[in-house]
Amino acid sequence: MAQLWGGRFTKATDQMVYDFNASIIFDQKFFYQDIAGSTAHVKMLARVGILTDKERDDIIAGLEGIKADVESEKLIISSEYEDIHSFVEANLIDRIGDTGKKLHTGRSRNDQVALDMRLYTRDKVEATSEALEHLLETILGIMEENVDTIMPGFTHLQKAQPITLAHHMGAYFEMFKRDCLRLSDIRERMNYCPLGSGALAGTTYPLDREYSASLLGFDGPCLNSMDGVSDRDYLIEFLSALCTIQMHLSRFSEEVIIWNSNEYRFVEIDDAYSTGSSIMPQKKNPDIAELVRGKTGRVYGALTSLLTTMKGIPLAYNKDMQEDKELSFDAMDTVINCIVLFDGMLSTMKFNKEIMEESAKKGFTNATDAADYLVMKGVPFRDAHSIIGRIVLYCIDKNIAIDDMTLDEFKSMSPVFEEDIYKAISMDTCVNKRLTVGAPGHDAMLQEIKQCKLFLNK
Repeated sequence: MAQLWGGRFTKATDQMVYDFNASIIFDQKFFYQDIAGSTAHVKMLARVGILTDKERDDIIAGLEGIKADVESEKLIISSEYEDIHSFVEANLIDRIGDTGKKLHTGRSRNDQVALDMRLYTRDKVEATSEALEHLLETILGIMEENVDTIMPGFTHLQKAQPITLAHHMGAYFEMFKRDCLRLSDIRERMNYCPLGSGALAGTTYPLDREYSASLLGFDGPCLNSMDGVSDRDYLIEFLSALCTIQMHLSRFSEEVIIWNSNEYRFVEIDDAYSTGSSIMPQKKNPDIAELVRGKTGRVYGALTSLLTTMKGIPLAYNKDMQEDKELSFDAMDTVINCIVLFDGMLSTMKFNKEIMEESAKKGFTNATDAADYLVMKGVPFRDAHSIIGRIVLYCIDKNIAIDDMTLDEFKSMSPVFEEDIYKAISMDTCVNKRLTVGAPGHDAMLQEIKQCKLFLNK
């Protein structure tokens, strides 16, 4: 059992207790962050005169050697160590002797793990942002190619009004754009360094916490040492943002699943992102979309778990906080994988444009525009609404679209109908006369796309 404590104890830790307490199985993910934090710490110690320059250089060389050997698999991180901190320090002492024992001067495992978790989370915030930005580029590309691709818009999963594929994709662009902004906000708020907080009350050593923070890319040190070691708000915020991202992906996945169905046939998912059936040879299943949808609950669970863990913890550090890691790590990896796989599926997906437009025509999505036509002819809106309702019933009975009615049939419903009704309710007119900001009309969509490009700095 390699551990960093023991002088106070007169007997060995029970093996089951040791195993239950140990975190090396999962906190080895902190390896690079622990090396980076330790390197910054010894540079600071030398700067303030606690270590000599030679001691600093020997420790840094030892840390770099450990990192190189782990990367080359000459050195394996094993469960004989209690945690990643004891692994690094024990191996450092083995390599450079007593000088390695000075690494931990002015530092506690409490601020060490707080630092590692913050560095790791910051890296994952940045990686998630990069994946989202790539997904936004994919969505923007679809928007640019489909400004005039007409499709039905839905409410209550019923065809409502005609829109364009660009307009539909633009809604998801806005969702993921907000996700990017949330991540940027989280990164800014979390970017303060707990190193130097000690166990909870700082230290009597003359540490230069501002220097340590700057070496690690932080905006400054945490201003309260108790909060520094016990704060996990940034992780809760990140998990909350991940839940929102996953919810957006799940909604999008649900639509892909519906659009891919035999009844809709709006899209065809590429073979590389589909699977088949072991018994039904005709099947081509949207497994990626279904798994993204399914993994959403898994990410929600991580947030709920951490909130529950933190709700009853008094200041400052408590061992309960070790439970902030496993589910959080899983959630971070899950969301990034979901973004990347969904992005790949979306970028290779074929959109059946003719079927989309035909679906819009047959779904009475121009009924509202037909009512508006009557209003422009002087018919009160409530009367116009009733007239078009009767027309829809008539068309359902005849199994035709509104556009298929003859002028005589229109006039039998209301004498104000004239030949111009056909242009008024054409799919092209229904879409392109909607030119207010955020609407699906051609010119409005070009302006929206321009704003999307500005966001991505394209």
